[in-house]
Amino acid sequence: MSAIRLWIAASHDAAHRNGGWTYVRAGAGEPVAWAGGDRRTTRARMALTAFLAALKDLPPDASLSVVAPRADALVLHTLLKPPADPPADDLDLRAVLQAALAGKTWTLAVGDPAGPTPAAFAAAWADTASEKAKMSGAFTNAIPKTNLARAKGL
Repeated sequence: MSAIRLWIAASHDAAHRNGGWTYVRAGAGEPVAWAGGDRRTTRARMALTAFLAALKDLPPDASLSVVAPRADALVLHTLLKPPADPPADDLDLRAVLQAALAGKTWTLAVGDPAGPTPAAFAAAWADTASEKAKMSGAFTNAIPKTNLARAKGL
């Protein structure tokens, strides 16, 4: 069983309704990171999108350790432990995530994006992705390895 660490962050500009997301993944080979964004979206949708993107190409027996800022961790927690009143938004993403997480062992922790950590790196890239989405619309890009090499704590 391989242990995978994920740092997930989302960003949202309520005034312009654009959002961005980022994930950093370590533990299966070299660390990888991706960012993306969209217009007319929500922070919750961006957090779910980041988590779904991070799950692609994982070994089936991978155990996950997910770290996210508090706002995003609250969204992801509904997948780990469904509430009595399930969320009514983003049902399409939630269904795909539930299927992708079926049988996987995973934990969730709140990360503080204030220090020099992968959580801070992800939060900064999510903010950048949100701004890019405001200007150019939906996108998904790999974060350059030279930038990722500067992330502290990987």
